[in-house]
Formats: sequence, structure tokens, C-alpha cells
Amino acid sequence: MSCIDRKGRARLIRVFALGLGMALTLSAQAGAEDAGVGPVTKLPMPRFVSLKADSVNLREGPNRDHPVKWIFKRAGLPVEITAEFEQWRRIRDSEGTEGWVLQNLLSGRRTVLIAPWSKEDAINLFERPDAGSATIAKLQPRVLASVHDCSRNWCRLKSDKFDGYIQEDKLWGVYPRETVE
Repeated sequence: MSCIDRKGRARLIRVFALGLGMALTLSAQAGAEDAGVGPVTKLPMPRFVSLKADSVNLREGPNRDHPVKWIFKRAGLPVEITAEFEQWRRIRDSEGTEGWVLQNLLSGRRTVLIAPWSKEDAINLFERPDAGSATIAKLQPRVLASVHDCSRNWCRLKSDKFDGYIQEDKLWGVYPRETVE
């Protein structure tokens, strides 16, 4: 009888140790995300990136077995990475739609949408990072632009049609007071 008790206790200890190991692993991953870094990449979380391809499937979960809930049809759109799991990234777009995409469909290139929430006719693009400087263009809401750099609440945007400055709070794809180099 004492042999059964020893075997039973040994099994119980192994199961407990395995459970504890799994709990610590999951806790470490959650802690990494809570601490502001992704558990896979160790890059800041959340963070903005852009879509690399013209067609990107947004899935309900982090593998190809999950159904596609949306297909993005425009390379360069800014998205926010909110979670990581193996080679999958959970992203959110400017309208709040969330889902999972393969990381190789994302680019570190920083882009923004001009005031996608705005009902205004146009947003001013300035010659310098100063609202008193000359307006060099008026950009429609939802225009896609590349970020050259951001500092002190202003971002320099570049495209083949313009090069100028806009206030960060008029953009989706950068955080308030974020420095982009």
C-alpha cells in the first residue's frame, strides 16, 4: 500500500510541477505584454506598423484554421499591433476592427491616415512645425502618408505630392508625443 501512495504522490508532484511551469510561462508572456514589450519580438507593445501587401487576410484567431473576417486591400495602411503569438500579430485598424495576421505581411515602415474620424473638408499641412507658418497643402481625411519623423507634437509627412508638417493629433498611426525618427 505504501508503494501506491509513493507512486500516487510522485505522479501528483509531477502534475503539479508541470502545471506550475505552464502557469509561470503564461504569466511571463502576459507580464511581457503588460510591461510594454511583445513576448515574441521584445519590441514595444502596442506599436504601429503598416500593411506590406495589397491583400491581407484578417483572421479571427492566430492560425490559418480560423476564418477570415476581413481582407485589407491596400498596402501601406497603418495598423496597431496589440498582441503577439508565435508568427501571428493581433492588429487593430483605424476603425477599431481587430484580428490576427501573419507577421510577414506587416512592415515596420511608418505611415498614417489623416484624421480618419474627421468630417472636416481638409486638414492643413504646414511648411514648418508651427501653425503660424504657411499652409502648403490641404489634405482630405483618410489620405495615406509616410511619416518622415515626429517630435514635439508635430510630424513631417512625405509623399510624391507633398512634404510638410501636421500636428500629431490630426493623425492615426502615431501616439501622442511619440518621437519617430
